[in-house]
Amino acid sequence: MATMPQFVPVEVVNDFDFPQREAAFFYGLFLRGHSPEQLRRDIEVPPAVLAKWHRDAERDPQLRDIFSRMADYRRHVLAIFDSLVGSDGLPKRVQ
Repeated sequence: MATMPQFVPVEVVNDFDFPQREAAFFYGLFLRGHSPEQLRRDIEVPPAVLAKWHRDAERDPQLRDIFSRMADYRRHVLAIFDSLVGSDGLPKRVQ
């Protein structure tokens, strides 16, 4: 049985260029009372997902680059979110 070729829309790939937008979205949720710990879990790529991506990339090496970019992007979003929230879970004042 033939499989459908994997294809990622251009707009999804271009979204990887703007982690600040996604971090701002999560920061907005934080300001509305969502738990910073839960938001961090939502931003992170769970280990089970990383393992699945690794297995999928072994079957289809063309996916390796996109999976790597997605994981790097999520780590970058998390770092930006953490810098906005701070380690104490309180928003940092911007002057």
